[in-house]
Amino acid sequence: MFDDFDSREIDTGEARIFARRAGTGPGLLLLHGFPQTHAMWREVAPILARDFTVVCADLRGYGQSSCPPSAADHAPYAKRAMAADMVALMEKLGFRRFMVAGHDRGGRVAYRLALDHPDRVEKLAVLDIIPTADAWDRADARLALGYWPWSLLAQPEPLPETMLAAAADAIVDNALSGWGSSSDAFPPGVRQLYVDALRDPAHIHAICEEYRAAASLDREHDHADRKTGRRIACPLMALWSEHGALAEWYVEQGGPEALWRNWADDVSGGACPAVISFRRSRRSKRQPRSTHSSPEDSPAGVARARQAPDGTVHASIR
Repeated sequence: MFDDFDSREIDTGEARIFARRAGTGPGLLLLHGFPQTHAMWREVAPILARDFTVVCADLRGYGQSSCPPSAADHAPYAKRAMAADMVALMEKLGFRRFMVAGHDRGGRVAYRLALDHPDRVEKLAVLDIIPTADAWDRADARLALGYWPWSLLAQPEPLPETMLAAAADAIVDNALSGWGSSSDAFPPGVRQLYVDALRDPAHIHAICEEYRAAASLDREHDHADRKTGRRIACPLMALWSEHGALAEWYVEQGGPEALWRNWADDVSGGACPAVISFRRSRRSKRQPRSTHSSPEDSPAGVARARQAPDGTVHASIR
């Protein structure tokens, strides 16, 4: 895993961010979701490193990155603070401007980065998310039951911290399988990495603080931007699972792409079909499919995602 990548820890001023890097060419930052770490890009990153300098980073509070002290308003774990980490990281790696792709929580950091630092981001890709304020504004029983971390992990401490610490295995298994992925998309070693990250009290608290920030400050920051008309300036590609929650929950709003058009002018992307131009691995009988965890279920499809003239999303392998 990440055989040709070097690893390093970068001091961003407020945090120490762990990252892996490989390839040559334009800078491309990849950001993970919950309950994953940078390891979720293990199959996507080597493909992209043929054309880009790929940087896979652990967000503050996740994986091997540090856990800065939080505050009563959860500001140290707002996406604004996490985005600032990534600006500092890429600057120290030699990239003043770069592209960024984020999945789940990493997607929220990625679009906040594009909003707060428009001079830094050339292109943005978000995987299986809509903007945080839009998700909360439209929240109903489907969100509460389907994506339980949004409400559960945002509860005041110590309840969610206690639950995570007591049942890390169950939390990871439920999150990975309950959002559409097959169990063999996550090798035992990778699954164990995710479980181990939820057994450290400092990281457990940091992750809960990140969800608390999402339910408060992140919403406020989004609402403030929407009120002032601040928009994402760079091209934005939004991808989501063809048969997942985003494709089903926001039909009345025109789908995820329509919601993203409220935030950016140059929007492309669409729903990723279950299997498109993706060769079955010789090492596994698993048929890749598009799910919430598509970078792990269908890595080559994500790595080569593009939009056809008819608006459908395809993937290709060189």
